[in-house]
Amino acid sequence: MPDVFIALGSNLGDRANNLAAAHDALARGVLSISAASSIYETEPWGPKPQGPYLNQVLRGTTVLTPRALLARLMQIERTLGRDRSKEERFGPRTIDLDILLYGDDVVREPDLEIPHPRMMERAFVLVPLVEIAPELAVGGVAVKAALVRLDRSGVRLYATSN
Repeated sequence: MPDVFIALGSNLGDRANNLAAAHDALARGVLSISAASSIYETEPWGPKPQGPYLNQVLRGTTVLTPRALLARLMQIERTLGRDRSKEERFGPRTIDLDILLYGDDVVREPDLEIPHPRMMERAFVLVPLVEIAPELAVGGVAVKAALVRLDRSGVRLYATSN
C-alpha cells in the first residue's frame, strides 16, 4: 500500500475540534494513520479576508484508489459541515482535506492533481509535512529544501488549552 499524505485545514467554528473530527473520520476505514504532525496556526492564504487557519498533515496508508480516496475526503468534509456550492474559492471553510501525495503516483485530472500542485509553495503545508517526513522528496526536490525558500513567519505551533 502506498504512503499517503493528507493535509487538514480549518478556519471556521471550533477549528481544533474540526481537525480532530476529520482525523477520527479518516482513521475509520479510510487511512491507516502512521503519523500526525503537530497542529499549526497559520495566516490565511488567498485574496479573501478571513480568520487564521489550523493546519495539520497526516501520513498513512490506504486500500482506496486516489479517486476513491478523494470521494471519501469530500464525504467527510460534507459530514463536517462544508458546503462547496456556497463557498468562494480560497475562502473560509469548516474543514479542508487535500491529498498531497499518494505514493509515487502522478495524477492529472480536472478535479484531482497528485502531487498537490501548490504544496511546495505553501509553508502551511510544508512545515507540518517536514515535521513528519523530513526525508521526503517531491518531483526530485526535497521538502526540507523547498521549505527553506519559503517565508514561515505566518506559521506558528498551535498551543491547545488542554
